[in-house]
Amino acid sequence: MLLVLGLGFILGYRTRTYMNQIVVETTDAVLKEGPGTEFPQKSFLKKEQRLTVYSRKNHWLHVKTDNGKTGWVADWMIADGYKNPIEKLSDATIVIDAGHGGADSGALSIKNKMEKKYTLLYAKELEQKLESYGTKVYMTRSSDKTVSLSSRPILAQQVHADAFISIHFDSCDQPNAASGFTTYYYHTGKSLKLARCINQSFGALGLENRGVDKGDFLVIRDNTQPSVLLEMGYINTQKDFENISDPSYRSEAMDDVVKGLKKFIENND
Repeated sequence: MLLVLGLGFILGYRTRTYMNQIVVETTDAVLKEGPGTEFPQKSFLKKEQRLTVYSRKNHWLHVKTDNGKTGWVADWMIADGYKNPIEKLSDATIVIDAGHGGADSGALSIKNKMEKKYTLLYAKELEQKLESYGTKVYMTRSSDKTVSLSSRPILAQQVHADAFISIHFDSCDQPNAASGFTTYYYHTGKSLKLARCINQSFGALGLENRGVDKGDFLVIRDNTQPSVLLEMGYINTQKDFENISDPSYRSEAMDDVVKGLKKFIENND
């Protein structure tokens, strides 16, 4: 038991300790080397196979099979009654989507700076803040590379994300013609609740809060997980771009997103 807990801390993830039996529910369950889809596969598991649980982290359980193998299995592969409760930000799995990237530069700023640069800066800022809580974070991109729009919501579905946050910056036809940030959702229910939790958490950022609105964007429209798209200011408006390019604005804005996510997760019934 102590060895299991020690392994978790050595590998850099925190676990909650359990000792109980679970039942594999699907025919495609696999045993992984760590708590995430990105870890190598150790072996397949049979449907209705019973496993002993040592610890839990996010949507993953550290288990031992009846033939002595140990590893991690996703909680969506087991019977409903044994799924991990996600009640704290430290237990959550979040996908962060830095808009655009690679060949897709996004909008141009008032000073001809590319939107893709700033979406990635904001995404990495949010990633760092969430990981400080112990949150499991997946990034749709971590560098300046081209990522298809369709693959972004697919990632959220594959990892069973508790929330998907897409970061963008608005632009208008005429420079300096609009200002402010907007929180977009597409699906009602949990996505709308997520949008409200985040938008209500934004403090005095120096730009107008334009509120919550429905947006027909593929990355949230085709998403099966709770998802929002944040337009964090008009990149081709002088006042907004001064804020967008300011590290203190970036840090404060992403702090507020974390607060909103925390509120959403803790009240996600």
